Amino acid sequence: MIPPFARRLIVITVLVVGRAAAAAPAVGDVPPPRVGVSLAAEPVSLTSFSGKAIVVSFWATWCTYCLEELPILHNIQRAAGKESMQVIAVNTESREVFRKAARALRDLDVLHAHDNDHKGQDLYGVKGIPHMVIVGRDGRITAVYRGYSKSSLDSIVADINRALAAPRPSSQEGGGPK
Repeated sequence: MIPPFARRLIVITVLVVGRAAAAAPAVGDVPPPRVGVSLAAEPVSLTSFSGKAIVVSFWATWCTYCLEELPILHNIQRAAGKESMQVIAVNTESREVFRKAARALRDLDVLHAHDNDHKGQDLYGVKGIPHMVIVGRDGRITAVYRGYSKSSLDSIVADINRALAAPRPSSQEGGGPK
């Protein structure tokens, strides 16, 4: 017989593990809209970019590859154009570190966001950095990359091109992040 305290611990563990698994959206899912806040402390929501391909990259200043990746994402953003795509670079560190980094990277044509309260990271199942989610123009996730490096660049670019090629949802379908 299992003692009552052990039964409660088992139930709590199952609930926590179940919630964590559900918090990681996968390919084909509609992503959670919340990713963080802007430099002006305004909420950044994917719903603002409905009909566009979206790249959400969770990063930190201590991540060497992340710092190398941001200029690449800037170039992809400029090549695709704001009318077709939005890159959102979500810093996961303190607000002070984010502000300094955003100032230093202000010339990069990406939307700088901040998530030091980890709400966006929790919604996206971010367990490590870098973490990238690519959303097609149809509002569904086309790829998720976790803990990747330069060797993944060709795959990432191919997935971004697929996201850009995804058809926009008709206004009747009501697609896009909810």
